[in-house]
Amino acid sequence: MSAVRSLRKLGRAALLGPSPRHALPDAIEHVAKAHRAHHPGADLDILRRAYVLAEYSHRGQTRKSGEPYITHPLAVTLILAELGAETTTLTASLLHDTVEDTDVTLEQVRAEFGEEVGYLVDGVTKLEKVDYGAAAEPETFRKMLVATGNDVRVMSIKLADRLHNMRTLGVMRPEKQARIARVTRDVLIPLAERLGVQALKTELEDLVFAVLHPEEYARTRELIRDHNAGADPLAEIAESVRAVLREADIAAEVLIRPRHFLSVHRARAKRGELGPCDFGRLLILVAENADCYAVLGELHTCFTPMMSEFKDFIAVPKFNLYQSLHTAVADTAGRVAEVLVRTRRMHRVAEAGVIALGDPHRTSGAPHADPVGEAAAADDGRADPTRPGWLERLLEWQSHAPDPDTFWAELRDDLAQDREITVFCTDPGGPGRTAALHLPAGATCVDAAYARYGAAGHALVGARVDGRLAALGTVLRDGDSLQLLMAPEGTSGPSPQWLEHARTPTARIAIRTWLDACAEDGGPAEGERTEGTGGEARTAPPAATRASLHPPAAAAAASAAEPDAPGRAVQPRDRSAAVVGLPGALVRLARCCTPVPPDAVVGFAVRGGAVTVHRKGCPTVARMTAAGRETVTVRWQDSGAGCRVTLHAESLSRPHLLADLTEAIAAEGAAVVSAEVEPPREHRVRHTYTLWLEDAGELPRLMRAMREVPGVYDVVRATRTQP
Repeated sequence: MSAVRSLRKLGRAALLGPSPRHALPDAIEHVAKAHRAHHPGADLDILRRAYVLAEYSHRGQTRKSGEPYITHPLAVTLILAELGAETTTLTASLLHDTVEDTDVTLEQVRAEFGEEVGYLVDGVTKLEKVDYGAAAEPETFRKMLVATGNDVRVMSIKLADRLHNMRTLGVMRPEKQARIARVTRDVLIPLAERLGVQALKTELEDLVFAVLHPEEYARTRELIRDHNAGADPLAEIAESVRAVLREADIAAEVLIRPRHFLSVHRARAKRGELGPCDFGRLLILVAENADCYAVLGELHTCFTPMMSEFKDFIAVPKFNLYQSLHTAVADTAGRVAEVLVRTRRMHRVAEAGVIALGDPHRTSGAPHADPVGEAAAADDGRADPTRPGWLERLLEWQSHAPDPDTFWAELRDDLAQDREITVFCTDPGGPGRTAALHLPAGATCVDAAYARYGAAGHALVGARVDGRLAALGTVLRDGDSLQLLMAPEGTSGPSPQWLEHARTPTARIAIRTWLDACAEDGGPAEGERTEGTGGEARTAPPAATRASLHPPAAAAAASAAEPDAPGRAVQPRDRSAAVVGLPGALVRLARCCTPVPPDAVVGFAVRGGAVTVHRKGCPTVARMTAAGRETVTVRWQDSGAGCRVTLHAESLSRPHLLADLTEAIAAEGAAVVSAEVEPPREHRVRHTYTLWLEDAGELPRLMRAMREVPGVYDVVRATRTQP
């Protein structure tokens, strides 16, 4: 009722007309008083001029309630003034409906009040339904969010505007009330939460609760009414806390903070029947950060702490700038009270959020600079706390939303994510290229790829999380170290399964756009098939995954090779590549480890006077030495002779990997004798290549070149385990 009486008083003042020139009109005395409380030195003349223009331009207009229309911009401005908004915001708030609903033009506003005020008024001005039809509402919000990206005061005015409209929603038809309440619930309340404006958010939640769930609201109202009829046990606990803090010589203000309607309803749904201490929380306000922890120490010493309820949002602030210590303690009677501990600066930021930060374009030292806002920005560690990470992401993906319906649906989904994580993404290119990615809770490696690279995220083929290979759908946790493995641009792309992994609109819109383009082009090329392994896309030949290639050099090597088991790489005899201390001995390179220069090698004499040469690290060497076999000294000679070697390439499944690897091998001058690709397992695939090198000394460089192929995470020499 107090809000209604205040509106009627403002309405009567508006009907009396403006006061004499240069005098502050009576109708804005409430606004001026609230504004002076936060900004004692503010110049009120611009507010007077804004009110005079607004009152004149809206004169003769009435609201659905019958009140003069000017009562609405006055009430919106009062809401903002009480939250500590600076003068420019209040000026724009008084004028926020003039361009939309009167003959005043945006050019007039800019000429009279400056570019900043003009920008804010333009930002909250709705798009015409005549021009946009059913798309007017989503496109208006899109326009408003883009404007908010440059100046968050646009959204501050919109939130206050919606709060006053929700307060006076009762004069609307029930179906219109429900429609407005749903948009408020799905869009405006999450925005208020993300911008940290808790004072507006909690009241909006209660007003929406009353409209959309009238029966539950009525039951909750009765519960609160019955509770308020008796003595509040929190008052007794609060007095005990005050006594403890006085004895500890800690200056603190201890208040009882009642839960709002929706909070009571949620607590009842979670806990069942509520106890007498469940209808509110204790709020303890102190001067400095250190005092918060001193209070916490006393509470946990003199009362019984409920450690499961402890949260430190001072050391780790929420993504909306919120800071407080949360705990719960039980007194000697076993009554449990939830407690919030914060400084007075933290309290102001918790209530007013970005409104407490003032002008986002203000430089330090500017007139009426807001030290509270500057401290909040510095403590949060962001270069610009008025343009947080979630807003950056929203502005990015909305520019790619192809139509209003997609934008509207994705906006609601995006805003439903109410927590943010930070992961540290290191580019494969080398050290010193680490970026902090701010993502919504529940984001996956797919989301990280599109957040990091935009549309180039299509090339994602794998990821390492904290050094371990991870599936693309792996849900990331706060603080994870991430490395994204990318294919060359244009060689890979997402599959429909990626949509199951994507949590962010940035990723979903990019994936859908790519898939739609593929559908228009007729899908994968003829002779190829697109396969998905755990959500990964890859294009593979339709035939078996085994290939045998015989370029001239490979054919020559094959002709000199010994017969071996089917499908196995064969190893030729080589009488000039190694020499031993046995003159005339026949030298044979072991097939189990395929040694080549400059490997450290050792030999074993075998029947027929031959010597078999193994790499020193070969398991066969350890087994034969343990069995008492004597070794033969072996060394390589500089003959420049070619050799045959078998390599395993461990990689992540992606399209065209076989072609890229063989191209890299050919570029190093090696010939592929045979290639075998095993079926993928958990996103991973092994390629086995038998190669002929004209110069064995080129093997290390060849292996490095293969490792540099995107998707390949290791290349090793083949070692066959002997029975």
